[in-house]
Amino acid sequence: MSLDKGSLLLELARRAIAARLGISSSAPDIAAADWLQAKAATFVTLTIHSQLRGCIGTLKAYRPLIDDVQSNAVAAAFHDPRFPPLAADEYESIRLEVSLLSAMQPLTVADESAALAAIRPGIDGVVLGYGAHKGTFLPQVWEQLSEPAQFMAHLKLKAGLIAGFWHPDMRLFTYQVEKFREADREAGEL
Repeated sequence: MSLDKGSLLLELARRAIAARLGISSSAPDIAAADWLQAKAATFVTLTIHSQLRGCIGTLKAYRPLIDDVQSNAVAAAFHDPRFPPLAADEYESIRLEVSLLSAMQPLTVADESAALAAIRPGIDGVVLGYGAHKGTFLPQVWEQLSEPAQFMAHLKLKAGLIAGFWHPDMRLFTYQVEKFREADREAGEL
C-alpha cells in the first residue's frame, strides 16, 4: 500500500479505533516506514458532523510515532472525559484529524500583554501552566477563537483558572503542528 504521510497516519488512527470496536479492516496491511519509529507527539481529533467528538494527545515526544497515533486515537474515541465512549454505530460518521506537533518552545514574557503580542494567531498552539493548572489549545482552535485575548481567556478557563487571571509565575510554551484531516465521506458534510 502506497500512502503519503498524512494518509498513513490517518489510516493508522482509524484502524486502531476500528480494532477496538471489533470492526475488521479490508484494506491491505500497512508497511511500517522507518519514520514511524521516530519519537513524536501527536493529537488525534474526532468530529461528527463538524462537532467535536473527542481529542486526546501528547505534548512531548516519548514514544514512536506509530504508537503515539494509535494510542491517542483510541484515547480520543473511548477515554475523552467530555464524551461517552464511541459506539460502533458512530464509527462511519467520525472524521479524523491527526496533528503532528513540533517541539515546544518556552515563551518568556513579562506580562499578559507581551504574551498576547508574541503568540501568532493561526500558527501557534499554546500550553499554559500555573501550579497544578495546565491546559493547551492546538493551533486549530484559532478558527473558533481568533482574537488573542479571547484565545488566552478560554485557555485559562480550560486550565481551571479564571479568564482574567495572570501571575508572573505562569508558564507559557508554543508549538506548531502539521495537520492531516480525512476527506469528508458524505456529501454536504463540512
